[in-house]
Amino acid sequence: MKPRCGAALLLLIAFFCLAPASADDGNSPPPHMTKQTRLDLIHAFTAELVYIRTQFPMGRKGLTLKDGSLSPAGDELQQMIAMWGPAVKPGDRAMITQILIKEDHIHLEINGGPVKKQKWYQHIQVAGTGGAPLNQADTNNPRGSYIDLVFSRYVPELTPQKLKDLLWPVFDFNAKSAIEAYLETLSPKVRDAIKSHHILVGMDRDMVIAAKGRPPRKDREKDGDVEYEEWIYGTPPEDVDFVRFVSNEVARVETMKVDGQKIVHTDREVDTEPHPTVAKTAEQPDFRPANAPTLRRPGEEPDPDAPNSPPGGTQPRMPPPLPPDIGPPNVVSN
Repeated sequence: MKPRCGAALLLLIAFFCLAPASADDGNSPPPHMTKQTRLDLIHAFTAELVYIRTQFPMGRKGLTLKDGSLSPAGDELQQMIAMWGPAVKPGDRAMITQILIKEDHIHLEINGGPVKKQKWYQHIQVAGTGGAPLNQADTNNPRGSYIDLVFSRYVPELTPQKLKDLLWPVFDFNAKSAIEAYLETLSPKVRDAIKSHHILVGMDRDMVIAAKGRPPRKDREKDGDVEYEEWIYGTPPEDVDFVRFVSNEVARVETMKVDGQKIVHTDREVDTEPHPTVAKTAEQPDFRPANAPTLRRPGEEPDPDAPNSPPGGTQPRMPPPLPPDIGPPNVVSN
């Protein structure tokens, strides 16, 4: 009896070890994307209009989206936008002009992509024109960008709705207007303030325009060493709002009520992402080479109070003296 029991136990173990895993056990990897799905997605998303949910930088480098996280992001993204400018920003409407499905990612270009693509006839040159192309009509720089949706090992089978869900951090396919798409990118506090047309200290210019529209009047003033711009909404006998911007941020909101009451807000009420500045600071003095050109005549003393004057009033280089046998030129008078 013991040999039979041992043999039966070995057969039972071999059965469980060699049995294929069930297809619906939840642990099997998703299938690869089929050729027909590729064609369907390309057909469905090409020329699709979307609203933008994040900033895209100009230049050859776009964004990468993997596991719901964007890169570059934060300070790195803001530095790129400060250097090259934004291709699109939250709330803008854009068109998906190309979709390419690679081995482990899906590449989607918006507004023509970051690199200008030429038609076949734009490569034709006519002899005798110095090598100039036949068609020179469209010479503007490209202003598009792209997003790479990256997967772990390969692009799995996806439905169009699943792909839209994965692209939600960057694209809004459901908004009916630009303001709806823009509001979805903001915090609930800012969103509620914009819907109620209320301005909070800390908002940027785009937020104020979304809440109150473009101001009928603007004034530029200076408070000590701080320059600011004031947007004025309303005219008496209604409430008047004075919105003060320092750089791109609301620093003060003053409301004059009809009954003469004045309400002033200066404490920060909302935090926004910091935007780097490209202006020079006091720790970055102007660089002036020693032999820089000047408009001063030879022998003329520099003005120490003039802007960009070299420290210490560096003397200009004097011309060499004339040889003894060469005197000054004769002046002939009539």
